[in-house]
Amino acid sequence: MSKWGKVAASLAAAYLSMSVLAACGSGNVLRTSDPTPMTTAGSKKEISISIFDRGEVSAEEGNYENNRWTKWINEQAPAAVRWVPVPRNEAQTKLNTLIASGSAPDLIWEYDRNYIAQLANQGAVQPIDAYIDKYSTTFKNYLKAHPELKSYLTMNGKMYALTTIRGIESVANHGMWIRQDWLDKLGLKTPTTVEELLEVARKFKEGDPDGNGKADTVPISFNVNGVSIMRSLFMTNENQWYVEGDKLEFGRVSDRFAESLAFQKRLFDEGLIDKEYITDKNFQRSTQFWTTGKSGIFLGSWNMEAVFNDLKKNVPEARMTALEPVASKFGKNGLFQEAPPSIFVAFNNKMKEDKIEAAIQFLDWMLDKGWQPIRYGEENVHFKPVNGIPQTLDAALFRKQVLYAKEYAVVHQYEQKPEWFSVMAAPDALSQEYAKEKAKSLTVALKNKYRRDIPYSPSFTEVSQLIATFGPIAQQIEAKVVMGGASMTAASGMEDIRKEWKRLGGDIVEQLVHSWYQQNKSEFK
Repeated sequence: MSKWGKVAASLAAAYLSMSVLAACGSGNVLRTSDPTPMTTAGSKKEISISIFDRGEVSAEEGNYENNRWTKWINEQAPAAVRWVPVPRNEAQTKLNTLIASGSAPDLIWEYDRNYIAQLANQGAVQPIDAYIDKYSTTFKNYLKAHPELKSYLTMNGKMYALTTIRGIESVANHGMWIRQDWLDKLGLKTPTTVEELLEVARKFKEGDPDGNGKADTVPISFNVNGVSIMRSLFMTNENQWYVEGDKLEFGRVSDRFAESLAFQKRLFDEGLIDKEYITDKNFQRSTQFWTTGKSGIFLGSWNMEAVFNDLKKNVPEARMTALEPVASKFGKNGLFQEAPPSIFVAFNNKMKEDKIEAAIQFLDWMLDKGWQPIRYGEENVHFKPVNGIPQTLDAALFRKQVLYAKEYAVVHQYEQKPEWFSVMAAPDALSQEYAKEKAKSLTVALKNKYRRDIPYSPSFTEVSQLIATFGPIAQQIEAKVVMGGASMTAASGMEDIRKEWKRLGGDIVEQLVHSWYQQNKSEFK
């Protein structure tokens, strides 16, 4: 039942239930204008689940604890749920505080496997193998169909979490964009190598592509993903481990990282990126260069609808299109792509068996059919099926009433395909223009495989502590390299970075990681 073509018929019952609930409001739209406290339906067991607070719930909709979807879930699900919001950017800190105080929710989830492994090592969450075997039907069958997930869920020889496969639109993450109209105006070809990218950026700086007669363009701008993209072009990532020979090497001390740092320095020295980017913490300034038509290459995400809309509002003639990653001397690497597992859902160690049974029944229901209305909304209100594809009826209404609800589908079988986007998008010209570019961008984002030598990193406390201590020190050195002009080269900066790694115990951690790799590498193939 993982694809829309297979589930269309089964959705009818779910949408009928939604329609019944909707009838309590005005017309056929679920109402939350007057939120009421959550109630436990009948004799349902109550469980609590963490949820990321991304600030996407409008006041009219309610809040993350109480809105149209929390009410619908508690009407339909086999358990009543109390949702515990944690700020997205501080989720682990907040969860750690709740765990330490004994007030953590029953189910704790994160995208970060290392964090769940850390909780398992601390005894904060419990193994669930026996409970899945005893109480689950849907997830147990799902895991048999996706055996590749088992190694991700296994920690210390036992299964500590549930997860589901990411859809391809979720596997894809980072993306590069370019102003096609600027390329055309200046008679330039799409760059395919790092050197060609540099040359195009120089032309964008010197050639007045925006036509205002001023040398005021910033050729390359980016969001939080930008520096990581610069690393990916050289087949490295600062916090990944890579197999070199028969050993693991930490990305931030590799020769490839030195090359990426030298590239970043060239961009800065030549004025091809904003001189203030290091202090532009939220990347608002950098993004504004793009949305106001002052930048020609953007390093960001594969899906950038809001940025696209802002650019078109300011520069209607702009043609923003996806750019395939360019090749370096190490070859062509895909930009960052997520590992196959989606959310890791772990069980608080304080949970008793009756609550565990209720939680597993809830997760089975969510995985089977509960996720569908949560992701698509109500039929004939938020979408209509077109050839098995959910077509959005009103983009603004969907963003307001449905988009935030994805957080509740902690297990799901949601996946989009590039050919869906034009059908799913609203019919107006701008939405359709972006849908076409979005489809191209997803295809481009998945065209080249992202280098990931091992499926997940070792989760030893010594490793995480070293990386946490080393990271800020390395960042300071890197900033000096990039901004230091002739006073500091990438080579000398890397020498300092490697000295700090060794000073903090890098050699000892590498031995620990090597031993871990030798013990586990047979499972990685």
